[in-house]
Formats: sequence, structure tokens, C-alpha cells
Amino acid sequence: MEVSGNREQTYEEVVRGRRSIRGYLDKPVPRELIEEVLSIAMRSPSSMNTQPWHFHVITGEPLDRIRKGNTENILAGVPDSREFRRGEPFAGVHRERQIGVAKQLFGAMGIERDDKEKRQDWVLRGFRQFDAPVCVIVTYDKELGGSDDTAFDCGAVTTCLVNAAWSRGLGCVINSQGIMQSPVVREHAGIPDEQVIMKAVALGWPNEEFPANAVVSTRKSVDEAARFVGFD
Repeated sequence: MEVSGNREQTYEEVVRGRRSIRGYLDKPVPRELIEEVLSIAMRSPSSMNTQPWHFHVITGEPLDRIRKGNTENILAGVPDSREFRRGEPFAGVHRERQIGVAKQLFGAMGIERDDKEKRQDWVLRGFRQFDAPVCVIVTYDKELGGSDDTAFDCGAVTTCLVNAAWSRGLGCVINSQGIMQSPVVREHAGIPDEQVIMKAVALGWPNEEFPANAVVSTRKSVDEAARFVGFD
């Protein structure tokens, strides 16, 4: 298999340098490179080595059909049919962080608070998988639906996927908009009935001129996130 990407990056450089990419070049991604990225990602740990994940890698006409169906449905007011549980709306500090990154993105894109047209266009970009040349749909077997470990494991492998992609010069953004119209996705991606659609990952070559791609979201400090017990 051909080796691709910048192998001069250390692990820390990949993790600290990675950004969520929401604007892509109109340039195909070779299947061999995606297979390389997935092979790295699947070294992710999983509960008792269950490896519950499946990847449906979509490009070209099938992806265009998903984009079209997603946007037509949302504009027609079709309720979302997301299959994986979404929980309650964010509140408190979690809502503040959500608003904070939205302000960063809208500021970078020059989208004013009262500009309904540009705001809707931004939302529709998500339903179009941000016009990325590739979409990876992450699913798991329905028989594992009662296990919280399964969701944890699929999240872990997805994190490994976006980091592996970054190490090879590719960008990603993990998103839910692209799978909220699940019948559309299931039909055009050929996803079996016995699998649950969990997440989508837009993937492709970053467009360095797209303003939102320069946004680096803030992170809380180690002091805020961690408690150390038993240390001197």
C-alpha cells in the first residue's frame, strides 16, 4: 500500500494541530489512502475487543443523492429521524461552549446575527456534509444497542479516524446533520437494517482559503478537567 501524508508530524503535533474542517477542495481522495487511514483508526481500543464499528465510505453520485435528499427533506420540514439517542438540549456551561464555538465560526465566515439567509445556508452545509468529497458513516450492530460501551468504542475509533486522516494531510469534521434524515442515508449508502446509524464524518482535502477552517475551538484546562487523588 502506498504511504501518504507527512510522516514528520509527531503524535502530539497531530493532536494539537488538528482542526475541524468545514470547507474542502474539489479533489477526490484515493480509496487506498482512505483504507490506510481506516487501518490506523481501527487500532483503537474497544471493550473486550468487540470492535463494534462499521464504516460506510461514500463518494460520487451516491453521496450527491444523500446531499440532495437531506436538503430537500429539511427544507420541506420533514422531522429528523436520527437513530442514535441525542439526549436533552445542552444547558449551563455546555450550552455556553456550544454558543462560543458558533460565534467563532460565524465571525470567521462574516455571518451576522440577523442574517437569516447566510445562517440557513450554513445549516444546509451540514446537511450536505460540508460539500466534502467523501462521507464516512459510522454504524454499529443493533444487537449491541443496549451497551454504553458500544457508543464509547465508536466514539474512540472516530477520534482515531480524524487524527489518522490529519496525519495524512486530510481534514474531517464529525457531524450529525448528515445522518439526521436516516432513511435517505440508509437507502443510498446501502446500510443493512441490522445496523444503527450513529455518526457521520466529512472527509477530504482542506481548503486553506475557507475562513472557518482556521477556527481553533477553545479547550478547558487540565486544572478544570482533572482531579488528582493520592499525589503529593
